[in-house]
Amino acid sequence: MARDAFRFLPLFLPGAQAARQAEWQPSVDLYRSRTGWLVKFDLAGVHPKDVEWSVSGNSLTVRGTRRDHLLEEGCRHYRMEITYSSFERRIEIPGDLTTAKISTEHLEGMLIVRVQWEEAGA
Repeated sequence: MARDAFRFLPLFLPGAQAARQAEWQPSVDLYRSRTGWLVKFDLAGVHPKDVEWSVSGNSLTVRGTRRDHLLEEGCRHYRMEITYSSFERRIEIPGDLTTAKISTEHLEGMLIVRVQWEEAGA
């Protein structure tokens, strides 16, 4: 019987490993544009109100929380691989971000950050 229990152990390990991680870091794509930079953060399942960003020198920091929302009443978890917790991701971008114009939008699970300077050479 103990041998049968070990057979199911891999089903629970991914969730157990994720639970041990205090924070996760969302994936990021960074693009150079004519007037600055475009940064995409993969924030699937993160509500826009749970995200904040800040700049310091040439660092852009995005932090927040991905929360688990019960999809149906009465269901219990069987396998969990998605990390629900706080996150923080810091990206270094060439140029002084404190002088840049920064705009953000949330689009289909992505946080889009546009960093632009008045002069294209910044």
